[in-house]
Amino acid sequence: MMKAVVHADWTIGTINRNIYGHFAEHLGRCIYEGIWVGEDSDIPNTEGFRNDVIEALRELRIPVLRWPGGCFADEYHWRDGIGPKENRKMMINTHWGGVVENNHFGTHEFFRLCELIDAEPYICGNVGSGTVQEMADWIEYMTSDADSPMANLRRANGRDKPWKLKYFGVGNENWGCGGNMLPEFYADLYNQFQTYARNYGDNKLYKIAGGANTDDYRWTEVLMKKSERHMHGLSLHYYTVPGTWQDKGAATEFGDRDWFVTMKKAAYMDELLTRHSTEMDRYDPNKRVGIIVDEWGNWFNVEPGTNPGFLYQQNTMRDALVAAVNLHIFHKHCNRVQMANIAQMVNVLQAVILTEGSRMLRTPTYHVLQMYNVHQDAEALAVHGEFGQYGFEGEEGSLAQVGVTASKKDGVVHVSLYNVNPSEAADIEVELRGLDGGYSVEGKLLAASDIRAHNTFEQANAVAPQPFNGAELKGGKLKVSLPAASVVVLKLK
Repeated sequence: MMKAVVHADWTIGTINRNIYGHFAEHLGRCIYEGIWVGEDSDIPNTEGFRNDVIEALRELRIPVLRWPGGCFADEYHWRDGIGPKENRKMMINTHWGGVVENNHFGTHEFFRLCELIDAEPYICGNVGSGTVQEMADWIEYMTSDADSPMANLRRANGRDKPWKLKYFGVGNENWGCGGNMLPEFYADLYNQFQTYARNYGDNKLYKIAGGANTDDYRWTEVLMKKSERHMHGLSLHYYTVPGTWQDKGAATEFGDRDWFVTMKKAAYMDELLTRHSTEMDRYDPNKRVGIIVDEWGNWFNVEPGTNPGFLYQQNTMRDALVAAVNLHIFHKHCNRVQMANIAQMVNVLQAVILTEGSRMLRTPTYHVLQMYNVHQDAEALAVHGEFGQYGFEGEEGSLAQVGVTASKKDGVVHVSLYNVNPSEAADIEVELRGLDGGYSVEGKLLAASDIRAHNTFEQANAVAPQPFNGAELKGGKLKVSLPAASVVVLKLK
């Protein structure tokens, strides 16, 4: 039996609720059809927003939402998305499928979406094809209460009072689709653009610089050296791709080897955060600047017969386990990681919701994020132990078979566990140190008889959480029997 210790009296930091953030880009059917159908749609909606999707997103307790991109952000010109919808300028989404965008979903609609789902807005500005003036005007439009041109333009468009906007990204992937820049060049541009990202009234911006692609540690070093004093956060993007960028692998047709490779690549997030944080420590030893993992998740080949530029993929138990692995890693690094945004919210990449016409389903990833949201703003507890090994013949390395993370808030302790082995169950004994007696345990389980199991529009609840009775608490020790390829959340109260 594996053994672990959870120290209920030893906290390692606060799990920022924004680690459970989301990302919605103008890409494929994420915004249009997925979230926004327009006021005249036959699909039940509120002010153009799908009622079913809004309800599901509210249940998820999403703390923060990033928009409008992604690569789209650096070709987005905000003035095209304000004013009467019939007068808005159309554009071609050159990054994602070459489709015509009517700009009916713009700044006002985004802030209304955030209000409807009770999430904080996180806006990414255009550095790649925009100007300093354009970005400065947008911030004034959104956040100024003065008698000024941009604030008066907002009023003319129906919004009297400014919105509250905390999180603002100055560009996206400027090493790639955001301009193919060198880090030195982008650092200078960042310093220039952020200068004019003003604070109006009592609105204080948390400025996020465009960070590295995966393991580009030099990018982090240059940005921290040249721009650390001007930023509050530095982004990091990493996608779990089991194959190659040319052939990423299928979302539902995979075997045990593909499963292992995917879990191994997901676990690489731990090394990335460790090394990027170490680089940042050289210039910011007090960890004032947060790592913002504002794009993460699985990236597979698109579903057969769908637009290659729409990045639509199914979502299985494999996605659920990858979500759990990443969340455990973010908890571990909670002193540096202050936000993470899964890519993406609806119908794109590792989506939490899929739609088809008037039908909607919650994916296995949705269920993991909902089960785990009990950790938001809780104190992360120290955990150590022996967690077994999981490997695959012919593949290098191995992984801990079981993952354990724990947190405490308002006198309640939550322990979340996963078993990444797709074919073997795992028994683990968790010693709870620093807890008084008298606690009881209840739990939820996400598992399936097939690792390829997923929800369809015909069987929307094929994979869904169930009550978990495989945990026993006695004498300060928690004995847990984890099914193969499973995720469990336990509540101790």
